[in-house]
Amino acid sequence: MNNLPLLFFLLNFTTFSLMPLQINASEFNEDIVSSLLERTTHQVTYDGAYISIPYPNGDVPSNIGVCTDVIIRAYRKIGTDLQQLVHEDMRANFLLYPSKRIWGLNSTDKNIDHRRVPNLQTFFTRHGQSLTISTNHDDYAAGDIVTWMLPGNLPHIGMVIDQVNPKTGDPMIVHNIGQGPKVEDMIFDFTITGHYRFVPEKYSTPTR
Repeated sequence: MNNLPLLFFLLNFTTFSLMPLQINASEFNEDIVSSLLERTTHQVTYDGAYISIPYPNGDVPSNIGVCTDVIIRAYRKIGTDLQQLVHEDMRANFLLYPSKRIWGLNSTDKNIDHRRVPNLQTFFTRHGQSLTISTNHDDYAAGDIVTWMLPGNLPHIGMVIDQVNPKTGDPMIVHNIGQGPKVEDMIFDFTITGHYRFVPEKYSTPTR
């Protein structure tokens, strides 16, 4: 039996599957910035109460939310469900996440895990890029995720958009620090604890 056609197929499949991936950063930046700005059009009351939600693609009521919900909803609008991604990674690697150390948990919780800043920091470190933390505004680009520690040891999270304050040159941030999703120049107002970039796989294309 002539196996040449099968061999040709397998060789081509292997070659394709091993091709390096190129990230379409400009498309991601455009989509995530548009999604973040859309979030600022919503009236959201800051409320971090524990609520049981569906899985996957579950969400708390649209009129409430916290800082993490800005990020979760922005990514969901571009087709990426952080609830599912974080849950699946935590389920397989629970001890790598801080849930036991910080909250004394012994298992995952699909209702709240993805809405906690320390868990998102771990996920973005594991599945995205952990970038330089500095006070140089040139180190921060649209689509970057930033975390801070607020007074009272309260973790906070927001994302950089493609706007800068012309007076300071600092990148503008979309976040919810208590007044709903807003665009503000606040990147250096608090201690930065993390700087990440997470580009979903849908923006990756094979290079030849």
